[in-house]
Amino acid sequence: MSKHNEIFGSDSLHEECGVFGIYDMGDNLDVARLTYYGLYALQHRGQESCGIAVNNIDEDGKIQILQYKDMGLVQEVFNSFVLNELQGCASVGHVRYTTAGSSSRENAQPLVSKYQKGTFALVHNGNLVDIDKIRKELEDKGAIFQTNNDSEIIAHLVAKERIKTNSTAEAMMKLMGEISGAYSLIIMTPKRMVVARDPQGFRPLCIGKIKNSYVFASETCALDSIGAEYIRDVEPGEVVVVDENGLSSYRDRCGQPTATCIFEYIYFARPDSMIDGGSVHAARLNAGKYLAQESPVDADVVIGVPDSGIDAALGYARESKIPYGVGFIKNRYIGRTFIKPTQEERESALRIKLNAMREAVDGKRVIMIDDSIVRGTTSGRIVQLLRDAGAKEVHVRISSPPFKNPCYFGTDIADRKYLIACKMSVEETCKHIGADSLAYLSISALSKIAEGTKCGMCDACFTGKYPVYVPQENNR
Repeated sequence: MSKHNEIFGSDSLHEECGVFGIYDMGDNLDVARLTYYGLYALQHRGQESCGIAVNNIDEDGKIQILQYKDMGLVQEVFNSFVLNELQGCASVGHVRYTTAGSSSRENAQPLVSKYQKGTFALVHNGNLVDIDKIRKELEDKGAIFQTNNDSEIIAHLVAKERIKTNSTAEAMMKLMGEISGAYSLIIMTPKRMVVARDPQGFRPLCIGKIKNSYVFASETCALDSIGAEYIRDVEPGEVVVVDENGLSSYRDRCGQPTATCIFEYIYFARPDSMIDGGSVHAARLNAGKYLAQESPVDADVVIGVPDSGIDAALGYARESKIPYGVGFIKNRYIGRTFIKPTQEERESALRIKLNAMREAVDGKRVIMIDDSIVRGTTSGRIVQLLRDAGAKEVHVRISSPPFKNPCYFGTDIADRKYLIACKMSVEETCKHIGADSLAYLSISALSKIAEGTKCGMCDACFTGKYPVYVPQENNR
């Protein structure tokens, strides 16, 4: 667990990472700096480490891959000096949060690999479900690993298949038939960029253009940050290739049942992003609307827990006709390096990160909207903040169903023994967090929130119905 997460409780979720790539089609772009801005827009997807790799032409006219990565936030790791050194014609970038593998610099991405056919840089979002078996098979054949994450295993498999095929795209297509799980990834070789999304489409990945050049990103907000035009999403099962001749697509693996993570809409993605044709902001408004229909309560004000609870709170307030209020102020200046030295100081640490607005809640019956409850620790502390600020009643409404199952596809939802919904009833959880009432969004309402999306949804963390087979021995 990261130190940042230790301080503020393990009751919030994290998504493994965000990816970004840009291929300059002769527009003379500063690809590293644009990647920096793209990663900055994706910072919410990972705050532990980040990195950028570029295709650089050396004095002899040969293309080499240069990279820089480290632990920390994007603005902590990169500065003008570093970015000026990363000059090239193509670039990939990554922000990471640990869900598989330890939190260390070795696990930071991009991963640059040298093999028989040359060199490539890889950035990856997601987790494979059969990773233990694959890793053992590779190790039994003499493979040496520098990290303990899924991405290096994918790099090994890509290199292995590339030796037997005519192109990286062909290698990736073959590999798709052999691995299972979540992977939205970008591979940068000296001459082209290969982009792939798993056949279920667990994690988002989109395509944009800036001038004549192509951009790829986990979310459309990253395209907006650099002034790129959104073109479309990478289809689940699709492999996209960009080189000097333009963009080409391979859809041999498309057409399978899709299962984009529903929590992208509830929590992970930025509200100004679009995923597979569905608006994240609209999905959260819908979640709040349905929550108000299913679990009404007499109250004076509706507030949202920043950040993902705010849109759902707006939806609840509109539907219930109860006024919306700004109930919390969030400190935006606490990064991952904010360390509290003792257990006793963690209560005050929460107050530094989040503070209740007394003017909004004092003497009032409050409906507090949050996106989820994992273990119940942080939720109880936030309820207490409202009571300390004078709230007469605190009614908690959650814009997702109770978590009852672990995730194997890139979200750090814990083992069932840590999930409060697996240990307590709703009534018991309500008492545990100190609320006057507690209600969750239903599974049936959840299925309706993402209007306009072209993909099916994975709700296994709520229902236990996994879209792909998960081995019993999986130790995620």
